[in-house]
Amino acid sequence: MADLMADQMPNKLETQIAARVPEFVGLSDSIFGALAADEQRLRALISAQEGLVFEYQMTPRDPRPGQPVQVEITAGPAAPVLEVFLHYTLDGSTPQLGAENTRTLPTMRSKVEWNALLSGYVRHFQGELPAQPEGTTVRFLVSGLTQDGTRLWAQDERGQTIFSYTVDWHAVPSWAYESVFYHIFLDRFAPTPGRKFAISERLDAFFGGTLRGILSKLDYLCELGVNALWLSPIYPSPSHHGYDATNFRAIEPRLGTRSDLRALVDEAHRRGMKIVLDFVPNYTSHKHPFFEAAITNPNSPYRDYYCFTEYPNAYQTFSGVPSLPQLNNEHPAARRHVIESAVYWLQEFGIDGFRLSCVCGPSHDFWTDYYAAVKRANPQSLHFGEVVGTPRLLRTYEGVLDGVLDFTWAQNARRLFAYESMNAAAFEQFQNAHEAYFSRRNLARFSFLDDHNMNRFLWIARGDIRRLMLAAACQFTLSAIPIIYYGTEVGLSQRRDIRQGERNIPEEARLPMIWESAQQQRELFEFYKRLIRLRRASSALRNGTRSAWLVDSQNGRYGYLRRASDETMLVALNLLGVPQTFDLPNVGWRDAFTGEPLAPKQRLAPYGFVIGKQG
Repeated sequence: MADLMADQMPNKLETQIAARVPEFVGLSDSIFGALAADEQRLRALISAQEGLVFEYQMTPRDPRPGQPVQVEITAGPAAPVLEVFLHYTLDGSTPQLGAENTRTLPTMRSKVEWNALLSGYVRHFQGELPAQPEGTTVRFLVSGLTQDGTRLWAQDERGQTIFSYTVDWHAVPSWAYESVFYHIFLDRFAPTPGRKFAISERLDAFFGGTLRGILSKLDYLCELGVNALWLSPIYPSPSHHGYDATNFRAIEPRLGTRSDLRALVDEAHRRGMKIVLDFVPNYTSHKHPFFEAAITNPNSPYRDYYCFTEYPNAYQTFSGVPSLPQLNNEHPAARRHVIESAVYWLQEFGIDGFRLSCVCGPSHDFWTDYYAAVKRANPQSLHFGEVVGTPRLLRTYEGVLDGVLDFTWAQNARRLFAYESMNAAAFEQFQNAHEAYFSRRNLARFSFLDDHNMNRFLWIARGDIRRLMLAAACQFTLSAIPIIYYGTEVGLSQRRDIRQGERNIPEEARLPMIWESAQQQRELFEFYKRLIRLRRASSALRNGTRSAWLVDSQNGRYGYLRRASDETMLVALNLLGVPQTFDLPNVGWRDAFTGEPLAPKQRLAPYGFVIGKQG
């Protein structure tokens, strides 16, 4: 975590939290993740095809009791195998070739394709794992034999060789689709009543937000209309963000106590609100007692909890940060500790689920065990992950997570509404394909315009509230479950771009919440109230089908319909900074906010929009 120079913070808290129009904003975006650059994507594409590869191509991906599972394996030029086999167990253990509990099945070659990128042939093999009863965990390995009898083992794109799934009836909890989430960065949201935010010269210092502070603001959140809160990590940690935990089963004292958390959960539940915690199963702080024991005692049982490459000084870390040692979740004791820690919060405090950080760190096999355990603890709990990768990768988490954060949608929405580097036709082409790609999946998408690791939307939109409202109107009228980053609804922005030279300073997007009413954008707050109320009341906006009725890139006009059995909703978006006229399809539309009839020809203000309801 990079430090800031002392002069990067003003002396007055008021100037820290005021939403300002930026003096300069770059025209490119930065999305946190391992595939951000073209060179990274190319390397990943090649490595994912050149060997013996299983990329979780399963049908169905989330099998029900009694359903057999078809699997597809590919063999690139680096894997000259003649035969491919599936080796599986049904008792939860890891398959071992020749073991009594390990069964082996052959596959069949299905097709051969020339791959220009690899300058070689890629062969496809298909096999079938037999249907199993409810509650069965199927673990399998994939091997291939070459002409000389050498056995190669299939890997996924991260080098994992153990694959698994659980046969169950679990589905995304229905309450998730009725929710509007509010993302709270705990240290920056609200201090305990009677206290004020601390004034600091450093953005990575502690500003004083607490659990009791959130409890004191539930009236505000209920007035806004959100009904699910996602809290940043609450665990003991040396940092302001809390993602570097020193204990997975305790609460950071500066944030509050066990009784504070219970009071917050109980009161939120009384008001019909859900509480979701951030959970980080991929790494810990270097100050975690397990890691301290691991590096000081070579005989410590915790040495195997981490991934040492050269003991004790070289070990795997998150994003190359030495203070964030990566957990070895393939080690049974470490995996058990992490999963049981998640179950602890569900059972002890009635937490409604988790937003899971850095999902791509642990293996899919880890998530199979995680999902089975948390659903046993509470079948109605919700578990959605930060998967920064391709839509194809996101889909592989069906059956081991309830949902994923939709970074791809966020990137395209920011291009369309903030950077204006995408036109209506390109966005509609993306949106149409994106919805089709994820349709009929037991995997929810969660949409957002910004978060704690990227520039705030209002910043990249140069402080233009109209474009934020336009983007939010689109976000809330699409099928993905919407998330609001704290403060967006009152115009909270930032002082500087998070990209400062060669350093990335995400703290710039984590300024304290604006609570002084004179500094809040009340018009924006009222807009969000109406928008949230509309979405929660409309079955068409939450669950309806979508079709475009206007895609006019030349004039920056874009419109689509959302249809359910009981209602039809219309959305018209003016993507340009000039007034435009829209000829509405059909007749009988009323303004969804006011109920007033809409004229067949609608004149929209610059960056304006209208949401109509038929009938």
